[in-house]
Amino acid sequence: MLTTRPEGGRRMGPNQEFKNELDRLIDHQLLPGERDFVWTYDRAVLLESVRVLEHAGPADWARPTPCADWDLRALVSHMAGQHHGFAAAADGAGADLRHWRPRPVPPGDDPLGDDPVAVYRAAVARVVESFARPGAVERRFDLPEISTTRTFPAAVAVEFHFLDHAVHTWDIAKAIGLGWEPSDDMAEAALTVALRVPDDERRRAPGAAFGPVRTPARGGRPFDLVLTTLGRSPAWTP
Repeated sequence: MLTTRPEGGRRMGPNQEFKNELDRLIDHQLLPGERDFVWTYDRAVLLESVRVLEHAGPADWARPTPCADWDLRALVSHMAGQHHGFAAAADGAGADLRHWRPRPVPPGDDPLGDDPVAVYRAAVARVVESFARPGAVERRFDLPEISTTRTFPAAVAVEFHFLDHAVHTWDIAKAIGLGWEPSDDMAEAALTVALRVPDDERRRAPGAAFGPVRTPARGGRPFDLVLTTLGRSPAWTP
C-alpha cells in the first residue's frame, strides 16, 4: 500500500503517489549492465540507418513502408524529427515540442528538402553528439510525445530511441527492397526492450507506434521476434 508523504507542508494525493511510485519502478527497471549496452547499440543502429538510407534512389521516396500511411519520405521526416527531439532532451530542452519537428521547418516546405539523405545524416550526427556529451547519461529526459507530466531516466529514454530506430531502419530497408536486419546481438538487445512495451488497447488506437503482438513463424530470425512483438509482419512487402 502506498503511503502519503509530506511535501512542502502539504500531503500528496493518491495520484501523485502513484506517479512517484511509477517513477521509482522505471528508474530501477534496467538490469545490471544495460545502462552501458543501450548507448552502444543506439549509436550502432543509427549508423546502420544512414548506411541503409544511402541506398535510396530518387524513385524510392514515394514508396510505401511498413508504417501505415507513411511513404519513405514521411518516415524519414519522422525519424529526423525524433533525432532532433531526443538531442534536445539530452541537452535539457526536450519539453519544447518545436524541437521534435523535422529540420528544416519553414511552414509549407518539405522538411527533407532537395537532399533528404543529407538532412537525415545531419539529424543523426546531432543526436549522437548530444547523447555523448558529458552529463547526458545522468540527465532525466523530457519526452513530451510520451508524457508531459513526467521525465524519464536517460537510459530508459535511449532504450525508446534505440528500439524505435532499429525497427524504422528495417522499415526503410523493406521499402526500398533491401534484406537488412541487425546483428543477432543487436536483435537480442532490441527484443529485451520490445518485451517491455505493454500490449494493451493503446496499440489499437489510431496512429499507434506499434500494433498488437503477432504470433511469430517457426524458424524465424532473432529480429523477427522483435517485429512480431511490436505488431509488424516480417514478411511485409509493398
